[in-house]
Parts: sequence; C-alpha cells; structure tokens
Amino acid sequence: MRWSEQAVDTENASALPGLARLNNLITSVTTPEFAGVTFHEVVAKSALNRVPGGDSALPFGWTINPYRGCSHACVYCFARPTHEYLDLDGGDDFDRQIVVKVNVAEVLARELHRPTWQHHPVALGTNTDPYQRAEGRYRLMPGIIAALADSGTPFSILTKGTLLRRDLPLLAEAAQHVPVDLVMSIAVHDDDLQQSVEPGTPTTAARLATVSAARELGLSCSVFMMPVLPYLTDGLDHLHAALAAVRDSGASSVMYSALHLKPGVKEWWFAWLEREHPELVGKYRALFAQGTYAPTGYRSWLAARLRPLLREYGLEKGRADPATGSMRSAALDDSARSLRLMGLNGTGATPAAGTGGLAGIPDLAVGAGAGAGAGDSAVPRALIAHELPGGARSQPRLF
Repeated sequence: MRWSEQAVDTENASALPGLARLNNLITSVTTPEFAGVTFHEVVAKSALNRVPGGDSALPFGWTINPYRGCSHACVYCFARPTHEYLDLDGGDDFDRQIVVKVNVAEVLARELHRPTWQHHPVALGTNTDPYQRAEGRYRLMPGIIAALADSGTPFSILTKGTLLRRDLPLLAEAAQHVPVDLVMSIAVHDDDLQQSVEPGTPTTAARLATVSAARELGLSCSVFMMPVLPYLTDGLDHLHAALAAVRDSGASSVMYSALHLKPGVKEWWFAWLEREHPELVGKYRALFAQGTYAPTGYRSWLAARLRPLLREYGLEKGRADPATGSMRSAALDDSARSLRLMGLNGTGATPAAGTGGLAGIPDLAVGAGAGAGAGDSAVPRALIAHELPGGARSQPRLF
C-alpha cells in the first residue's frame, strides 16, 4: 500500500501547531504497519550540520540526521528536547511523531560535491537513530552512504538498529574507498530491563549478532555501553555479562559513560522510574540533585570499576569524538592511509606534529580526481554507483 494513500490532514494547525507552520512539510502519514506513529515527510534544505566543540585538532564536527524523533523510544534519550522546537513534546511525541527528510541523500550529494567541501569526517546517529524502524520503509541510508563514499568523505554510524545488516555489503564496499567506523549502542544486558527502558529497540542479542556480522566482513564495529544506569546496570554481575558478550561479538572496542539527564529528559526518566523502580527514586534524586550529570565521584567510581574489567576481557577502550559524541574517526588517527584510501592528493594534509591525524582539519585540501573517480579504479564500487542519488536505483523516496 502506498503511503500517499495514508496521508492525514496537515492543514489542521491545532493538531500539529509547529509542524503545520513548516514551509517544507510535504505530507503527514500514518499506516497500520506503524500503529500509533505519524511520519511527517519534509523536504530538507540542507543535510550537513556543523557542530561546534571538540579539541584543538578538531574544533568542530559534522553530522547528518535523516530523521527527527525516534521510534526506539529510549527513556533516557538525550535528544528528546529537540522536538520542542517543533512545538512537540519530548515524551510521547518524540517517540511517535517522526520527521523524515525524504530528499536528504540528494541534498547531501550536492553539498559534498561543492568545491568548498574539505572532506571532514561525518557522523550519523549522534542525535536520533538513522536505522530506526522507519528506515526499513524510507531507505534513506543507502543513498547517504553512497554519496559519502563517492565523494571521498570518511564517516561513522552510531545505531541501535539491526537494520544496519541490510547495508553491510554496501558499507564493506564503501570502506574500500573511505574510512568507515560503525558503532552499535548496547547499554542493557538484562532482557526485561532492556525492553522496559528501550521499548522500541531490537534485542541485545540481535544487536550483538549485528556487531559480529559487521566484523565478519572486515568492518570496524565498536560497542557503546552508554549510558550505564546507576543502581540498574552498574553492578558487577551485569558488567561482567555485558563485557563478556561484547568480547564474544568480536567488537573492535568498547566505550562507556554514565547516564546524564538533561532538562526535558530528566522529567521523562523520573516518570519511568516512578512506574518501574519506585525504590530508586530517592537515590536518583540525590545523585542528580546538582544538575544534568552524575557527580564526579560517581563517574570516577564507575571508571575505576570498569578499567580492570576491560583488561580482564581483553577489550580496548575506544575514543569518542569530543565534537559529535560518536566514535572518533579512523581518518584522524592514520592520515596517510586515509588519504590513500580516499584517493586524495594530500596537498596541505601533512599531519601536524603530535596530532597523529589530519592536520588542522581545514587543511585537508583535495586535488582533481577526488569524488566519483577517486581511489584505485580496480576497487569495487558497483554498489556505491547503484545507490548514488541520480544513479541506477534512484527513485522518489516517498512511499
């Protein structure tokens, strides 16, 4: 059934006050396949987002968000307050009112081929999940992956979605042209707790199997054990089970951090806690009395608990990108290999002393030949060519 037949009335401004005012809203769609969820299809004006922050070697980052809102419905999701910009709430609306940038791959391809684009690493999944259930219908990610690989742009993907497996062959081909870093978010290794706190996500076992599938294809795939939930997932039994499972999956590395609760998320978290674990409400109020983050003392205690466990299970601690919060791009740690892989001439890209990465990111200049013709012509690119916006598989992205 075509989704166009499931359109709802978008002229009713009282029903969708923020969205109804968007001048790029195409239509709003409901379907029995996604009961209780409304998809708001919009025409994106831009795809790449510049994110300030980071360190001296990487003073900013770049991200892409094909979706706003997320049907994974993780109670602790830090992105919930972003829905308030649309006059929607960060609770049920965030889980059920999903904005879809239906032309994001086409817009991205144009942005990446501008002469001013300097091939900075790009992170996906830093705000909402690009492999949430809607991706199975809209299929935005193959075009995004192909556009990034075709342009010689390194990228990372952070997800809880096992739909990632659909794109592993494409990602394996992309990784022969640009550095590709995959990260699976797996924070909870108790099945009942996982389904309660992350009700729209695939099971922990399914996500671990996805890590293994990526590694079998030679892809780098790390695990984000984030967030660690105080009094719920920070016990030794849980941590031992989690790290043993991560090790057995073949993950490249593991990263962890404690729960943090921004305004707008904290209220949603405490509502869940009062329903599911009322005995912990007092402890959490004391722990987060000073604001968004768990106290330094708790975070130091957690790090001290995990360090010997990582050694015990032979796991490497990964490095996060301070600007995007996702995995630090391999392009920043092995610049010579990255430049060869990307088919760039390396002009102005000599690593700065002590950085070990691509010096002063604005200097990552590219010469003629980057993009569609970049790299070794003998390296396969049939899947990339097939998925490129404007290529063999191009079609209207509305369903």
